[in-house]
Amino acid sequence: MEYSAFVRELYSLRDEKFAAFQAKIVRPRALKIIGVRTPELRKLVKKYRQEADALFSFPDEYYETVFIRLSVAALLPYDRFLGRLDGCVRSIENWALCDTFKPRCLETHTGDFLPYIEKYLGGGEFSQRFSLVTLLAFYMKEEYLPVVFSALRRCDTAFYYTHMGAAWLLAEVLVRFYDSGCAFLRENALDKRTHNQAIQKARESFRLSAERKEALLLLKRR
Repeated sequence: MEYSAFVRELYSLRDEKFAAFQAKIVRPRALKIIGVRTPELRKLVKKYRQEADALFSFPDEYYETVFIRLSVAALLPYDRFLGRLDGCVRSIENWALCDTFKPRCLETHTGDFLPYIEKYLGGGEFSQRFSLVTLLAFYMKEEYLPVVFSALRRCDTAFYYTHMGAAWLLAEVLVRFYDSGCAFLRENALDKRTHNQAIQKARESFRLSAERKEALLLLKRR
């Protein structure tokens, strides 16, 4: 598979209005957006799922190319996925790529993957967000709450997208493990902005009772 032919295929599926809309929502930093809608991208993932080597040889030029590459990597068996992981995380430069990158193999390798959660928590904005949203996707179990809280204490929420990932993660803890989440809030381990954002996001959930939502207001920091 040649890169030029692959890009031509992407452009054949372009929707210019969608490209303009997506650029405003995704806010890519270096990648260009062609404007291929997600259902069409999913079809290309199925078409090229056996072409990981070629996809990883392509440059980080277009959002769509990186999306397909990450989606194909997410379908790999665990050992092969680990071999591609650093390249995947380096390619993540916006929240949309980060949040749609959910490797299936982690469902059966959560314990094995913990060192990689730690590794990427020590990186930049989207490296840290990758660790946080991976915890959200695969580690929402009581046994992993100490890992989740440790990650929240150590992530750098001065980065906007790390801040939002941390708030989202803690909000989910509050919904699923309310008492433990409240105990963590009482530590005031997070900066005020992230602390309050987590409360706001939890209160927006339909899965919390009205009584618990009101109680969370008392934990907001002024």
